[in-house]
Amino acid sequence: KGANDFAASQNIKSVPDEYFFSRFRYDQWQQLKSSDSYALDHSQKQPANLLSEKKFGTVGAVACDSLRNIAAATSTGGMTNKSYGRIGDSPLIGIGTYANNNTCAISCTGHGEPFIKAVAAYDVSCLMEYKGMSLQQAMTEVVMSKLPKIEGEGGMIGVDAAGNTALIFNSAGMYRGAKSSDGKSFVSIYKDQDQ
Repeated sequence: KGANDFAASQNIKSVPDEYFFSRFRYDQWQQLKSSDSYALDHSQKQPANLLSEKKFGTVGAVACDSLRNIAAATSTGGMTNKSYGRIGDSPLIGIGTYANNNTCAISCTGHGEPFIKAVAAYDVSCLMEYKGMSLQQAMTEVVMSKLPKIEGEGGMIGVDAAGNTALIFNSAGMYRGAKSSDGKSFVSIYKDQDQ
């Protein structure tokens, strides 16, 4: 109710709830609702047919401009069959999204609870600032060592103030891409593809 009242006060056009209905997500929820499982777009624990038609999920971006200002943004794809009232890592600064011009910008994707416990995005920045790790080293430490110890599955993308990028994940795959100012770019999905 509060969000609707605020939107109305800002003259934002309202649409019926049916506008947000997705047959794919509804069918996915129907498949999972009688179990204690959940579904993410990159989970290794997915029922095989859940994602056969199309992909969905978190969208993250990190950037470094010519003045060495860095930024991060994360938009969650959500979790099917989540507990009522659950909040994930994406909207939590320092958890699913973080940027500090002195260190790095990070955007995370995965099952939120372990990322919350690990304070994942901020931890990368701290490892760089206090331990002198590179972006790649710090992200690898968090994603490949710290998160698995608390059953954390997923990954993150990052950029540092020098424009170095890293895209690290411990799940079956993570949609990712990068483009540099010199025009070099790549797009990958699975672990065995070049980064």
